[in-house]
Amino acid sequence: MKTGKTSSAFAKYTWIVLAYNIVVILWGVFLRASKSGDGCGQFWLTCNGEMIPSAPELKTIIEFSHRVTSGIAFVAVLILLIWAFRKFESVNPIRKTAVVSFIFIITEALVGAGLVLTGNTAEALTAARPFWAIGHLTNTFILLAFLTLTAWFASSGRRISLNCEPKALMLLGLAVIALFLVGTSGSVAALSSMLFPSTSVGEGIVMDFANSSHGLLRLRLSHPILSIMTSVYLIFLAGWLKRQSDNDPFVGYWSNILSVLILLQIAFGALTLLTLGPIVMQLGHLFLADAVWISFVLMAANFLAKQHEADNLFSKQTPVNI
Repeated sequence: MKTGKTSSAFAKYTWIVLAYNIVVILWGVFLRASKSGDGCGQFWLTCNGEMIPSAPELKTIIEFSHRVTSGIAFVAVLILLIWAFRKFESVNPIRKTAVVSFIFIITEALVGAGLVLTGNTAEALTAARPFWAIGHLTNTFILLAFLTLTAWFASSGRRISLNCEPKALMLLGLAVIALFLVGTSGSVAALSSMLFPSTSVGEGIVMDFANSSHGLLRLRLSHPILSIMTSVYLIFLAGWLKRQSDNDPFVGYWSNILSVLILLQIAFGALTLLTLGPIVMQLGHLFLADAVWISFVLMAANFLAKQHEADNLFSKQTPVNI
């Protein structure tokens, strides 16, 4: 890292890029929930064969605006990558996280293009569409994680170490797997609710268990079950990591934030279910899901940074035999 001023400006920029990407993601949810994904037809990069739609419908405006905001996100991450390579030394982890962020903004665009070109948009139902939804969610989570780490490295100046108790790594790994399972099951549940809407909660429950229902509907019940199980696990893990880090203030802060967000998400998820998932509730639900994921990444990063600092302190205090 060359100067503190450079680091501060870069960190602020990266946090802004992260926040902007969340806005783009939420607009993508609105695009799906409003069934506007086919607003540009099966065309990419053009919109219905035009670079700028000349007589757009409302759904075309929604789809085209999402493409524009996604393009801006791509440029923003590209600038982040160039800045990281110009201002930070080759050994700095910021370079690595910036590279991974750029790779996954590319794949994010490719997944979006794939959805359009294969016709897996709006109310289309194909055998491949659930896998597209899962892939999209997975890619988004990885992108957000590495943008978060890039901003955190630049803001904190801390480094992480995986040279810690195997139990801690195993528990963190299980948490990552659980969060991805909850996220992917949520994307499938949202897709099934959009394609097979119900007029009441009772009707929705009947559809979930009916033998004649589509397989997507029978999978929908897995989301609340996985959500509750993962929520309980994460709250206990947050408390355990706080104790294991000797009450490090940063670990403690993010473990508390994570626990509060999880409780909010459970309540919001229940309310979303009871109100049959209007678009505004879907937006809030995904926003909280992203916030939970980012908070977990920051909690884990600070915990691993504490282990790195403890290792360095131990190595300095250990006498060297000659």
